[in-house]
Amino acid sequence: MKFNLKPLHKAMAGVLVSMLVVGTPAQADDRESLEALRETTLNLIDALVEQGIFSREKADAVIKAAQAKAARSAAKQAPKAGAPVRVQYVPETVKNEIREQLKQEVLAQAKNERWAEPNAVPSWLDRIKWEGDMRVRYQTEAFDKSNTEPLDYIVAAIGSNPTGKEVTRSAGFLTASNTAPTGNTRDDRERFRLRARLGVLARVSDDWSAGVRLATGNTTDRVSTNQTMGQDFNKYQLLVDRAYIKYEPAEWLSISGGRIANPWFSTDLVWDEDVNFEGFAATFKPSFADGDFRPFVTFGVFPLREEGPPTRNNRWVNGAQVGAKWQFMPNSRLTVGAALYDYDNLEGRVEDDNKFLLGNAAYGQYEYGSGLRQKGNTLFRTNAISDNTSASVWGLASKFRPVNLTASLDLAHFDPVHVVLTTDYVKNIAFDRGEIERRTQIRLADGKNYGYMYKLTVGMPKLDKRHDWQASFAYRYLGSDATVDAFTDSDFGLGGTNLKGYQLGMTYGVDQNAWLSLRWMSAESIESFSLNPSHRFAVDLLQADVNVRF
Repeated sequence: MKFNLKPLHKAMAGVLVSMLVVGTPAQADDRESLEALRETTLNLIDALVEQGIFSREKADAVIKAAQAKAARSAAKQAPKAGAPVRVQYVPETVKNEIREQLKQEVLAQAKNERWAEPNAVPSWLDRIKWEGDMRVRYQTEAFDKSNTEPLDYIVAAIGSNPTGKEVTRSAGFLTASNTAPTGNTRDDRERFRLRARLGVLARVSDDWSAGVRLATGNTTDRVSTNQTMGQDFNKYQLLVDRAYIKYEPAEWLSISGGRIANPWFSTDLVWDEDVNFEGFAATFKPSFADGDFRPFVTFGVFPLREEGPPTRNNRWVNGAQVGAKWQFMPNSRLTVGAALYDYDNLEGRVEDDNKFLLGNAAYGQYEYGSGLRQKGNTLFRTNAISDNTSASVWGLASKFRPVNLTASLDLAHFDPVHVVLTTDYVKNIAFDRGEIERRTQIRLADGKNYGYMYKLTVGMPKLDKRHDWQASFAYRYLGSDATVDAFTDSDFGLGGTNLKGYQLGMTYGVDQNAWLSLRWMSAESIESFSLNPSHRFAVDLLQADVNVRF
């Protein structure tokens, strides 16, 4: 590490010169204190040499230069031959002020220019913050032996609705041509998975910042960033998980744009914890004299698909949320939020026969693609009525405009152990069986448009130290069309909606920023995934993780 020693030379020389200049005409009773100050300064220089801040040669040069300058100053102030010597008395208070002033000037210059810190780094690095985490997971998936075989989903999809239209809630169990099963409903599975994330946050100014985070995963899974091991030692992809700019001109306003973290107060009932949003969000946090009650309002607009005329329409999800954090007791805090999300142009429609007959390029624009969906939402075949040969193009039967109510009560009576009660409720107010039949020509006799979750968590709110711990229990019920299945939890029931069951979790800190976690999830279908009432699906999931954070 190289240091800029010129400011140090100048400062030290100034100190020595000032001492010598003041000390030259001093009276005898002041000389002792000045000598003590001189020795203190020399000892300070020796200490800096020992710490490696600069070499002995540089130190000797500083002292020699200071003595020479002091000698010149003394010569200028020396009385001429024969002239009476006038000894100017310098009060002790004045000398103390000089010492303190010189000390503060040296320290201030050292702090600003960073030339007195052995491990100093460029000042721009103070505006950069790195963060990251890694997780190694063992996962086992135990399927119920009474589950419906995947082959039965093909039979059920053909003419499964009273109108004769093909309907399903798990197109992933079928091939595009409906000729062979591709899903797994009965065979147990074990696998090891890895997740690695590395992010950087740059504070550009007091108001502006930018962030980038890389993560493992692939572009076909919008939710999970896990990488399954067993790729013949092949390398993993590292993708851009977040990339955004944030503007915070005041404590009460924050505006973000790009690929941003989840801006909503929510649980994984609606939004998986790994989902990031593409678009723009703004959060307002009005401040009141009473700091125990802090409301917030968040707005967001996020494009799901860009418009590509004349072949396809754009798709958006827009949202608004109001809520508050209320410290109603010294050791109790309640956080609530009410949100409305609106999906625009996501629902499917029956294709026009003319598009199919004329080979129009826009054919298939109403598809709810396999790379987007998980399972659970009611799907129908959007192909034109006269199209009996093409592979099925699946679209969403319902429109989606979910209302989401979330509340979390944090009780810290036993701090550092907290008891947290969380509840979440969602209802798709755009679910309308009559509207679905008019638009899709299918008649639904089942399906649910609501869901809820209760969760109890006991332990430390955040695991930072050794022996920190946390235990949790949760129960969830998520109807088939309560929310878009693409973005909900990807682990419970192996992802999607139309699932109910419970979850147990335990986490234990084995060291600073290192912890082990164990999670058991038991899920089963609410309605049939094939719309055949006799068909069922159930799976138990065990996850054992080793986590580190840096």
